[in-house]
Amino acid sequence: MGAVYFYHLTQSPLDVTLPMLLDKALGAGWRVAVRGTDAARLNWLDKRLWTVPQDGFLPHGLAGEAMEQDQPVLLTLAQTCPNGATCLAAVDGAEVSVQEVQAMERVMILFDGTDASAVQAARAQWKALTGGGCKAQYWSQESGRWEKKAEV
Repeated sequence: MGAVYFYHLTQSPLDVTLPMLLDKALGAGWRVAVRGTDAARLNWLDKRLWTVPQDGFLPHGLAGEAMEQDQPVLLTLAQTCPNGATCLAAVDGAEVSVQEVQAMERVMILFDGTDASAVQAARAQWKALTGGGCKAQYWSQESGRWEKKAEV
């Protein structure tokens, strides 16, 4: 059974934090699905991931494109993971179920700390997932660097 990590973005935006986390996930040998809620936003993120990190390469693709099943990182709106992901990154309020957390090595929920509705949605997800028996960690960069603030 995996765990869910919540990342409260207050100092770095999604397009800076996500590549760092994806690089670590790939380094752990995991295939990753990045689940979003808006196709235009995923297209924007796809373009950003081609330029970050500046000193490396982050292999990825968009769901619906050729060879999606072969992508180490797949950006998708779907609840399924056609690339056989063992790690799920949920962005922009994308939903995650207890069953998905239990089936994955890791689930990451990234949310914008400057958006009150995103914070409220993350709190609701925390409550639902931990209430369903999932192990969880809450990470904040409030101090300027990432710190674990809670663990269940």
